[in-house]
Amino acid sequence: MTTNTIRIDETEHRYVVTLDRPSRRNAINAEMIRDLHDACERIERAPKPVLLSGAGEHFAGGADIGELRDRGRAEALAGINRTLFDRIAALPLPTVAAVSGYALGGGAELAYACDLRIATPTAVFGNPEPGLGILAAAGASYRLPALVGHSVAKQVLLAGATLDADTALRTGLVMSVVDDHVAAAHAVIDRINRQSPLALRFTKTVVDAPGSHPWAADIAQAVLFETEDKNRRMTAFLEGAR
Repeated sequence: MTTNTIRIDETEHRYVVTLDRPSRRNAINAEMIRDLHDACERIERAPKPVLLSGAGEHFAGGADIGELRDRGRAEALAGINRTLFDRIAALPLPTVAAVSGYALGGGAELAYACDLRIATPTAVFGNPEPGLGILAAAGASYRLPALVGHSVAKQVLLAGATLDADTALRTGLVMSVVDDHVAAAHAVIDRINRQSPLALRFTKTVVDAPGSHPWAADIAQAVLFETEDKNRRMTAFLEGAR
């Protein structure tokens, strides 16, 4: 599937979604938002892990400022970008963002919405929205503090600091910094695919649920304990240990 703004390649074990506006540093415009919603619908119907990257040198340099300038109160209250990024965050199986170059503004918030992030040495994360008279309202206010802590998040959101690849690694925003971020992301998804899909779905749901919820983990575990997949995997482990 190819549109004016994204490419989607589906294999037996994953989706590869590529933001495809390299001449605009993959800026996120209204058309891309619609295309990504269509991609989410496809992924939700047949869940697999997702690799998300940007064409060219950059992941996504932000939202389309020309479109943002023309948006008013009604568009803000509709949460146009936030609704999409929340949907991406809620996809059933793990998502991995492969980030090179700029991940700024809405581009950063899209990366924050993924479960895991892998960066190249050129990666830069930041949220310069207050300099444009707005705030980072598409998830940064609640996702970034959870990812890097309130102190570092406030440095980004209030003081205009950016996180280069080394800082992103040190603060836990990314899991690794490599030259070939897409290949590394594929390797992570290979590891993910060796695990139980249902166990991964339950784990993601429990980890992402707000508050303390040990009962939810108990219920999910009870379901998993009764699956044939659990019995097969544990039997194979025990036989391999002999």
